[in-house]
Amino acid sequence: MNNAFSFTLRPATREDAPAVVELIRAECIADGDPDDATNLQELLDDWQNLNLLTDTFVAVTPQGQVIGYEEFSARPGHANLLGDGYVHPDFKNLGIGTALLQALENRARQEIPLAEADRRVFLRNFMTAGDQAGRALHQSLGWRAIRYSWSMRIDLESAPPSPVFPAGIEIRPFDQAQHLQAVYETIEAAFADHWGHIRPSFSDWKKKYLSPERYEPDLWFAAWEGQQLAGVCICRWRNGLAWVWNLGVRRAWRKRGLGMALLLHAFGEFYRRGHTRIGLGVDASNPTGATRLYERAGMRIETEYVCYEKELRPGSEPEEGEP
Repeated sequence: MNNAFSFTLRPATREDAPAVVELIRAECIADGDPDDATNLQELLDDWQNLNLLTDTFVAVTPQGQVIGYEEFSARPGHANLLGDGYVHPDFKNLGIGTALLQALENRARQEIPLAEADRRVFLRNFMTAGDQAGRALHQSLGWRAIRYSWSMRIDLESAPPSPVFPAGIEIRPFDQAQHLQAVYETIEAAFADHWGHIRPSFSDWKKKYLSPERYEPDLWFAAWEGQQLAGVCICRWRNGLAWVWNLGVRRAWRKRGLGMALLLHAFGEFYRRGHTRIGLGVDASNPTGATRLYERAGMRIETEYVCYEKELRPGSEPEEGEP
C-alpha cells in the first residue's frame, strides 16, 4: 500500500451517479463482463430504494474523483443483508476495498437489533470468481465463499429451433391489467425453492419489474393451459444485450419440456428482432436443473461469480417462504 495516497469516504449523492456508473463499468470491463455494468437510469432507479445518506459510500480522491463505491441493502426481516462494491481498476491495492468493506460491515451490524432475536444474521457480497485480490481481501476480513453463479451467453448463427410446447399449453399475448398478478404468483411459486429467495410483496415486485428502464411488455411470454398460468419467461434489454431476466415454470408443469419451449420462444423472438447475442444469469447449483437446460439450449458460461458471506450473528435459518 502506498502510504502517500489518500482518499475519503462519504455518502453518495445523486450528483455522483454518472461517476459511479463509469466506475462500475470500468470495473466490469476489467473483470471481463461489461454486460454486467449498470446504466445511469438503472442506478437512479435502484437508488430510489436506498437511503443514500446511510446505505451508500463513495471513495473520493482529494481532487474529487470517485474511485470506489459500496451500497448496502437489507432484505425483508433484516437478517439477509447484501453489499455491492467496486474499486476502480487504476486504484487497486491502496486500501480502498478494505475501507469500503469495513464501512459496509459497520452499516450491516446496525440491522442486527431489527432482526428476530433467534434469527441468523449474515452479510453477502458477490464478485467474479477470477478476482483473486478481491477474494483474498474478503477472506482476510473473515468472509467465506459459499455459492457460485454463472452469467451465460449464446450467439445465434441462424434461427433457433422452433419451440415445441406440451399439449394444451400456448403462449398468449401479455396483458398487464389482466395478467400481472398471475405472473407475479407464477414467478414466486417457481422460485420459492431457489437458494436465498425471499418472496417480495406484490407492491415491491411491481416497482422492480415495471420500472421504465426494465419493463418490456412485448418481451413477457406467458404459457397458459386453459385458465392456469403454467410458466413465464420475462425478458428485457440490458445494456443493449438481449436478456432472459426470469424463466419460471410451476412445479406441476415441470419435466414436460415447457422450460425449453419458453427459452426457445424467447430466442426466436430476439432473433426475429435482429438480436443474436442473448444472455442470462443463473445459480450454478440451481435445484430445478436450469443450468442443464441452458447448456442443452446451446448456452455457455461467460463469467463465473462467487458469493462471499460473513456471519454477523449465529441463529436459526428461516423456514421456506419466511423472510
